[in-house]
Amino acid sequence: MEREEIKNYLPHREPMLLVDDVTMDNGITTGHYLVRGDEFFLQGHFPGYPVVPGVILCEIMGQCCCALMLDVLPGRLTFYAGLDNVRFKNQVRPGDRVTVTARIVNRRGLTFFIDAEARVEEKICAKGRLIFMLVDKP
Repeated sequence: MEREEIKNYLPHREPMLLVDDVTMDNGITTGHYLVRGDEFFLQGHFPGYPVVPGVILCEIMGQCCCALMLDVLPGRLTFYAGLDNVRFKNQVRPGDRVTVTARIVNRRGLTFFIDAEARVEEKICAKGRLIFMLVDKP
């Protein structure tokens, strides 16, 4: 899926839409986001040496997980219910293309437990277990 099709499933819009494309293959989703350098979260983090904040890396990973939940996403909103064992290993900077891979490790109704990792080229930048709860749109 490309960005415009992703908008059919995720409620995020610019400047918070942080996934450019996502594919699903054999239970594993792969998504990408190119850090352009003009994003709002880089403006003050840090002047002269912009680095993507860890919380934004978690959001990039989370949005790239959307393909894992396509069958239940329509009509629902996805909220973080937890982040377990998240670790940050390397910086992400302007010009980097973040590649996220993720897979469901458990599901209880509309709660999903997903292992995800974000890489730039071959370097792991962030990884952890993301827990999502889907709720009906009001």
